[in-house]
Amino acid sequence: MYTKTFGLTQDPFSIAPDPHFLFMSERHREALAHLLYGVAGNGHAAGGTGGGFVLLTGDIGTGKTTICRCFLEQIPAGCHVAYIFNPKLSVIELLQSICEEFRITLAAGAAPAHTAKAYIDALNTFLLQSHASGQSCVLIIDEAQNLSGDVLEQLRLLTNLETNERKLLQIVLIGQPELRSMLARPELEQLAQRVIARFHLDALNDLETTHYINHRLAVAGHSGALPFTARALARIHRLTQGVPRRINLLCGRALLGAWANGQQRVDTDVVNKAAAEVFGTNARPASFWHSANTPVMRGVAALLAGAALAGYMLWPDVANTTAASATAIPQTEAATPAAVHPPTPQPLEDIAALLATLPTDINPAWQVLATVWKLPALGDAPCQSAALQTLRCHQTTKLTLPQLRQLGRPAILALQSGSAAPVYAVLVGLSDQTATLQIGARHHVVSLMALDQLWHGDFATYWQPPPGYTPGLGDGSTGPAITELTLQLARIERVPPLAQAPTPRLDAALQNRIRAFQRAQGLTADGLPGPLTFMQIERVLGLTKPQLQAEPG
Repeated sequence: MYTKTFGLTQDPFSIAPDPHFLFMSERHREALAHLLYGVAGNGHAAGGTGGGFVLLTGDIGTGKTTICRCFLEQIPAGCHVAYIFNPKLSVIELLQSICEEFRITLAAGAAPAHTAKAYIDALNTFLLQSHASGQSCVLIIDEAQNLSGDVLEQLRLLTNLETNERKLLQIVLIGQPELRSMLARPELEQLAQRVIARFHLDALNDLETTHYINHRLAVAGHSGALPFTARALARIHRLTQGVPRRINLLCGRALLGAWANGQQRVDTDVVNKAAAEVFGTNARPASFWHSANTPVMRGVAALLAGAALAGYMLWPDVANTTAASATAIPQTEAATPAAVHPPTPQPLEDIAALLATLPTDINPAWQVLATVWKLPALGDAPCQSAALQTLRCHQTTKLTLPQLRQLGRPAILALQSGSAAPVYAVLVGLSDQTATLQIGARHHVVSLMALDQLWHGDFATYWQPPPGYTPGLGDGSTGPAITELTLQLARIERVPPLAQAPTPRLDAALQNRIRAFQRAQGLTADGLPGPLTFMQIERVLGLTKPQLQAEPG
């Protein structure tokens, strides 16, 4: 009903687990990475030993099933998947469902029909045939907290299906937090010891909640300013606690309420009325404003005080004493307004004045970035001088804020206001709500919403390539860089390197492993190890130096 009013082509807040609406927060990316690595580690393409359990848990409505649907869309070729979404089954029913999902037909006369042995024999034959043909098999069980103890024990026994070299079946369990408690029981210790990777999906923080709402609206066709006031967004986060499903329910009803009242934007009154209808509570703001002793309240107060959503404002550093006093507040102490307020923001027009002082030549920014890397003075040709330090200047376009956060390395960003020529500043820090830019010797803190207005994806940084790296590594490439790549991927996948491959080659198997890694990191999954892929590998292994600061500095 309200879609045309707000410029939408479809309902942006449906609670159906549509992977096209999946908002990839950093935690969601990590969760998806765990699932993708579980698949990669199971097949020949990964060179792994396979087997065991991958565990993904999260509270109701945090997006587990949506991540699972996205995961299913990215299953690599040559991987058979059985997906069980209703696990309230007996042992026989589960085995029957697994065989049906894998499209396994029981062999006539092999064992009495409809017995556990008949299904297990048929499953084992199928797994061996898949293994012989270079394929892998993954069993995914959603709502796994509903599994009974005897069914869990049968699943454990299924991981015993193996050859002399490797396990034949990878099992992914997705469920609510009580699944972790179940696996902590003494009688399930053997199963718990076979969990090779686990991840718990938390709710969104306040800034992520805003980005989540913006993302869903954009996917649904909306453009322009958010149809929610800054206070309404803070209130939505408070009422939903950052749980995506609750955000969907509340935002959908709030947009409907605004439309029914002829309003172009959702304010806090509309949010409170919508919450009362959706959640069945008297959602008055009094309890919200008196909750100053919570991290959520402190974050919301800082967000509102900085007008991060309404003004897109940029502010300079304040004296170190002010910053020190703000960070010295104990977590158990109620924060006062003076303690949580960020520096006083400059008026919006001052941003243009600041940008006008920045160089349109990128070389000064390379020199500033060199000081962050603690390099000697590089002169007027910084990239040529950096090459003497075994570093390369790498430039790319169309990066996103989540990718900046994942790369975690200082870099040059091209900033552009309107049709003006781009200017250059060095990104040295990222927090949940702000980015710290170094311009000359000074730091300036900008809200992420402001950065999104000024930065269009152009990115440049120093990079130390692995020994023997040459641009354009392609199919069949060998050498020290490929050897280093296989060793690093093995560390990430937690599998031993292949002893039978003393001279690794960039073949189809290695490219499949690279694609799995690239998908998990939000990169273009082309299977080719370019600079960004190597940078992300460094980040995952904790090798990135220097790193972005986590707080404004």
